[in-house]
Parts: sequence; C-alpha cells; structure tokens
Amino acid sequence: MQVRFPQRHCRRPTQVMVLGTWLAVLLLLHIVSLVLPVAQASGDKCASSSSFYCPNCGGQEVSDCLDCDGYLSTDFSHEICFARKLFQPKNTDESDPDNHYHFLWHDLAGTIVWFCVAGVATACGVGGGGIYVPLGNLLLQFAPKPASGLSQASIFGASLGGILLNARFHHPIDKIRHDAPAPPQEEGQLGHQIEMSTAQEDAYTNAGGIFYTRPLINFDMALFLSPMEMAGAVLGVLIQKILPNWLYLLLAALVLGMTAKKTYAKYQSSAAKETKAREAANAAKEKTQEDAVLSESAVPLDRADVVTEETGSSRDSQHQGSLGLRIKYLEEDMVQFPRDKIIGLVVLWIGLFAITLMKGGKGVDSIVGITCEHTVYGLLIAIQFLWLLGFSVVFGYKAYKNQAKRVDVDYPFLPGDPVWDISSLKTYGAFTFFAGIVAGLIGIGGGMVLGPLMLIMGVDPRVSTATTATMIVLTSSSVAVMYVTSGLVPWSYAVFFFGICLLGAYVGKSKIDGYVKKTGKASLLILILAIIIAVATVGCLVIMVTKLSGQDWCFDGFNDYCDKPKDEESCIVDRLLSGYSTDGFPFVYEK
Repeated sequence: MQVRFPQRHCRRPTQVMVLGTWLAVLLLLHIVSLVLPVAQASGDKCASSSSFYCPNCGGQEVSDCLDCDGYLSTDFSHEICFARKLFQPKNTDESDPDNHYHFLWHDLAGTIVWFCVAGVATACGVGGGGIYVPLGNLLLQFAPKPASGLSQASIFGASLGGILLNARFHHPIDKIRHDAPAPPQEEGQLGHQIEMSTAQEDAYTNAGGIFYTRPLINFDMALFLSPMEMAGAVLGVLIQKILPNWLYLLLAALVLGMTAKKTYAKYQSSAAKETKAREAANAAKEKTQEDAVLSESAVPLDRADVVTEETGSSRDSQHQGSLGLRIKYLEEDMVQFPRDKIIGLVVLWIGLFAITLMKGGKGVDSIVGITCEHTVYGLLIAIQFLWLLGFSVVFGYKAYKNQAKRVDVDYPFLPGDPVWDISSLKTYGAFTFFAGIVAGLIGIGGGMVLGPLMLIMGVDPRVSTATTATMIVLTSSSVAVMYVTSGLVPWSYAVFFFGICLLGAYVGKSKIDGYVKKTGKASLLILILAIIIAVATVGCLVIMVTKLSGQDWCFDGFNDYCDKPKDEESCIVDRLLSGYSTDGFPFVYEK
C-alpha cells in the first residue's frame, strides 16, 4: 500500500528567518568588498619575519615552533621554542632550559574550568569547542593549532562521558501504548497517542496493556543529519582555507550571535509552554477522580484488543493484523541498542577516519604525505564528500520507509518525532547541509548548528541534546587522534584534559538531567545552549581584537589555498627522514 504523507506548507517565521539570513549575508559581503582592498594592500605588512631557535633540529631557526618536533610552544621574548609540561612549577635549576616556563596556575585554573564546561556543554548537546579554543588560547596560553587539538581531545572526552549516560536513558515519554493514536490535528503532522489520566493508565495495565519505551538517542536523526552536516562542512572548510583569520572570526561571531538570539527566543517559548503545562497539571489534580476513571466494562481483557474508550470509537476499521504489526514495531523501537544502526555509525566513523588520515586536515598533515598540490588530494575530497552525502541519502531513505510502514498501521508517534516524508527530508537535508557549510566556514562544531536546528524541528530538548552528543563523538574522536598522533598536542595535556572532561561531563550532565527530570524544566537545556553560544560569540570577538591589536590593526588579505610551497620541509620531516629520536626529552642548548 502506497502511503501518502500530508503536504507541508512553509510557515511565515521560516520565510522571515531565511530572508533575514540572506540579507545578513549580503550585508556582510558588502562590508568585505569595502575592506578587502585595504586588507590586500596591507597584506605584506602583516607578515611576520620572526624566527625561533629549535633545540631538536641542531640549532635550526624556524618561523613557526609547530615545525619544531617536541618543542611546540613559543617564547617570543627569548625567541626560542620550548616543551610545554603539565603542571610545571617554577624551579631554580639553571641547567633546565625550560625552568622559566611555569604554567602551574594556568593548568590548575584550566582544570576547574574544563570540568565545569564539560558538564554544562554536554548537558545541552554541544561539544564546547567554541569555549575550549578561546580559553586554550587565552587561559592555557597555547598557540591556535595546539589549542584546537586540545579542544578536540576535550570534546571527545566530554561527548564520551555523555554517551555513557545517554545510552542508558529512555525517552522522556516512557509510557507508550499500543492503542491507535488520535488523527493529526494539522497537515504535516503525525498521529500522537491520546493522553491518559493516572486512573486510565491503571485500567489499561489491569486489562493487560503494556507500556513501551524508546532509547533517548534518536539514531535515525543521527544517521541522516550527521553525515549531511559533515558533507556541508567539507565545502565550508575549502572556503575557510582562503579566508584571513580576522574575517572568519568575524563571520563566526555574526553567525553565532544570530544563533544565540534564535535559541534564546526558543527558550522563551518553551518556558512559556512548560508553565502552561504545569498550571494545567495542577488544575487537573484538583478535579475529582470520578470523571477520569475508565470504566472496566470499556476495557477488553485481551491484550490484542486493549483500546481506550476514546480511541476505540475513532478506529472502528482497525483489524487484528495492523495491531499485531503495531506491537511488532513498538517492540523493535524499544531496543536500547539497535544493532543495525550502531553498525551504521561505526561504518560511518571508519570511512571518515580513514579518508581524513589520508587527506589530512584541521592543521594535521596527511599520513601518506599528500598535500593540496597533489591531484590525489582533490580526489580524496570528492570521495569524502560523496561518502558522507551518499551515507546520509541512504539512511534518510530508510527512515522514510520505516516511518511509512508505521503510519500505515496507525503507529502511536510521540510529540517531537520528526516527519520523515520526502518533502521533510529535502527540507531538513538542505538546512543541515547549509548549516554544515557555515560550521566549516567559521570553524565551529556541528553541535552548535544542529542543536538549534533540532529545536526548530520541534524535537524534545532532552532527545536533541543526547542525539547531537552522539554525533559529536564521530567527528571529535577522529580529529583528536589525528592531532595527538601528529605531535601537535602534548600527550600529557591531551590525556589529562580528556579524562577531566569525561568525568566532568558524566557528573555535570547527571546532575543537570536529574534537575530537569525532577522539575520538568527541559527549557533549561535550551537556555544553557543559548548562553554557551553567546559566550563563544564573545570569545571569537576577543580573539579577533587581540590578534589585530597585536599586529597594529593590520588586516590580512585572502590566503592562497595551498599556503606552503612544495619545496618547504619542516623540522619534523627532517627528523623523521634521518631517523632522529623524538622522545621529547629536554635538550640543553645555548642561544
């Protein structure tokens, strides 16, 4: 039987949002067109000609200490590269070349901040990179690339801690019945089960009815939206490579600022709905129980025919086969760890990780030596894009077919369940792809764009945060491994802050989720998300102003796509080719 979903109509708020976004983009392009000539004219003056002493390369001078293996931090006052050590106190040993690089209090303060941020960020379904990167740069005093790498390790730990909790939890609505739902009230909606009073639920179970549940993580959304967002990010990163730092930081601040405003507006509307719901619940408690009690004669004793008085009259044509399929689908959806969907996520991760290792990215070189000048580099980008896009299309089609089967047997959907019809798949896919381009363009994680998008889709905040946290593991884990294995992040820092964020996420999320479950204020998660995005906005502006003031307000022009010449060889390459030890022990040197 061919199932026809109701046609969806665009609402005016969506049109206004799209129009406002395009107007903002056009205004930004106009500003860039005015500033760009000045930026290009002053591009040479922004270039730095400083060189730094590298202990690991026999006294070789390097322009960037990231090319000095094991000595990635820069001392601008002494013009040398040094090795950063975790919780390194100040000492008086003059034979130690690193004795004046003490970061004890920086690391202690960072530990406390990272622990708190991990719990709060994971609770609202974002990685926290918009906070970790600025703080890694300003508080821990890492260079931008090591700060980004440490951020990825922190995000990986926090998201893993969140999954340890989310994987055990069930959907907030944990009493799903197998009776037929009420018909949808509007076009483009699904039929939801009719609400019952406590007395009616007791009568339902006494008559042989069974309550079903679902996992908190929506795996269908993760399998469709996550690769679509990453496919868009592939294109966004290609554009971002040619942008100067000040421009993409400005873009990030503008986009995040608009997102924070939109998310806060969503919080206000959700908080108002929760207030009305609590008032209605309190009013219902004051009523007598006589009108709410379900007559025993209206409830059949056979489990296959358990239907409430309200739903029985609305589904007279229901046959036994449809009810059996409905129960079958409810039992399938009740599985806490669906094997086929988890395998799909693992396959997605393996493919993404393998391509990323060969191609390189996020400041990490390719393990097979491929650079952007090679023809294979463009081929790998195309393969990565098609892999992600194709993966999303396949699992989007599966979600459509599975939901069509459930609609056919009057499946009791829940409020916040996405409509997986063809029109919705196109709409969600287009918005997610565009959000991925923006995320890759301005260098933010998928959680900050997918979280608000899911809220706009009407997904329950607790479900959206758990789902986005699962998506974040896919990207953060692979990128974190690349950063650490390439030597761009000290192992001690990566492992320590990974553990701190894992613990912080587990403790913080459990406390916040417990409060939300106790009070029913799920809108609190939306408010926290809005605050985190706003803080990330401020962080982008602070870094932009700091960098510009450090170079006498000199605006760089656009970069070349391949910013390294073919014949440039770093100290790391020299040491690998010569078989030089990279044990990272300090060397005594003279300047």
